[in-house]
Amino acid sequence: MTIDSNFDASGEHKEPGMKAEIFLPDDYRPAEDEPFMNERQLEYFRRKLITWKNELMDESKHTIEGLQDSARSVPDIADRASEETDRALELRTRDRQRKLVAKIDAALRRIENGEYGYCEVTGDPISLKRLDARPIATMSLEAQERHERREKVHRDD
Repeated sequence: MTIDSNFDASGEHKEPGMKAEIFLPDDYRPAEDEPFMNERQLEYFRRKLITWKNELMDESKHTIEGLQDSARSVPDIADRASEETDRALELRTRDRQRKLVAKIDAALRRIENGEYGYCEVTGDPISLKRLDARPIATMSLEAQERHERREKVHRDD
């Protein structure tokens, strides 16, 4: 018997190259006693990253709308200075969000490539607690601390 790869286990048609959806209970949390970066853990982090990205994209849409609405002439010099300060802060925040979205996209690519959850320096697994707190992490806590110590030493020069 041959299996048509365009159908999933339930017989539903799927697009070529698409993976069957993985069932994930709402209360699922990755646990240390299951195989590291199994399908459920990868799906958990994939969904977490996508939700985070969507929230950031919604915020940026509101920021852009707010900036367009506030682009009016304010006659009072103090009010204008205050509004320009607010706008500069919004733009800085927006730039940080843009960089964060790029890191989220990179993490999603690592999930697709099978590289997610492993330290880019040592190749060791990154702890699940660290990934849950910072799903875009690319280094284990130890490697990150070494990196920051080196960075601080060179910054002081």
